[in-house]
Amino acid sequence: MTRFLVGRLLLLVVGLLVASLIIFATLRILPGDVAQIVAGTQASPDQVDQLREQLGLDRPVVVQYLDWIGGLFRGDLGRSLVTDGPVAPEIVQKLGITLPLAGMSLVAALVIGVPLGVVAAVLRRRPGGAVIGFVAQAVAAVPIVWAGMLLVALFAVTLHWLPTQGFPLDGWSEPGRAFASLVLPALTIGAVEGAVILRFTRSATLSVLDADHVRTAAAIGLTRTQALIRHGLPSVALTVLAVLGVQIAGLLVGAVVVEQLFSLPGVGRMLVTDVGRRDITKVQSELLVLTGLVLLVGFAVDVVHRTLDPRQREVSG
Repeated sequence: MTRFLVGRLLLLVVGLLVASLIIFATLRILPGDVAQIVAGTQASPDQVDQLREQLGLDRPVVVQYLDWIGGLFRGDLGRSLVTDGPVAPEIVQKLGITLPLAGMSLVAALVIGVPLGVVAAVLRRRPGGAVIGFVAQAVAAVPIVWAGMLLVALFAVTLHWLPTQGFPLDGWSEPGRAFASLVLPALTIGAVEGAVILRFTRSATLSVLDADHVRTAAAIGLTRTQALIRHGLPSVALTVLAVLGVQIAGLLVGAVVVEQLFSLPGVGRMLVTDVGRRDITKVQSELLVLTGLVLLVGFAVDVVHRTLDPRQREVSG
């Protein structure tokens, strides 16, 4: 297990370094002069050159990258090219919205996907199971913007249960309003991602239903349902856990879109705004933070999966 943890930590570090290189290089090859955009269309060439030197954009690209990476190790994500403010405190503030949104979306996806996936497998030879499977395929194919608009039309416009836009100015100091403002966005992401989890859960449950240990449990006196719950669902849970590492990335990508749709001032909305302003220092740090979160979740899922799955411990031994 120690070897596994060390190896995964090394992969995590290497993954972050590779991601940082890709992000940094990609932003540098985008068309347009950042100094010209920041200075404005009325700025003279001398003013643009002066600003370029002030922002450090005239230095070699390798030096700019090393300065950025060196700052990351000190917890310094750089300063905004547009506002000259530090990037780290703003990202931390915005994560206070994006992370709860992602967490609520994950809970919604699991609540939707896991029980319905098990039911769809158990009822696979009945009309109910076919209907659940068809609906899951349809929902998984729906663009997340459409899903959000449909949920807004139902829960906000028709039923008047939930707010549709914005986040309280006082943030989480008003927990009730803050939580309510995230419910619809979380349901939007959770419905789409839950449909994907449902399909994986259904497939895993079907495999378990035909497994020898579940059949044996049913043969010695347990009902089919009891055998599935006692001896099958742990294996299904391991499969779902393995899928979550991939689905977390989908949750964060969905958050970028949903924060725009519901006017939530999170990291996703800030990222879109900063891309439009060509604030590359903030954009590269925001992208790296989001990438780091995905890699950290994948690392945690791998560790938990290896700890809970006795088959993997036997292989490592």
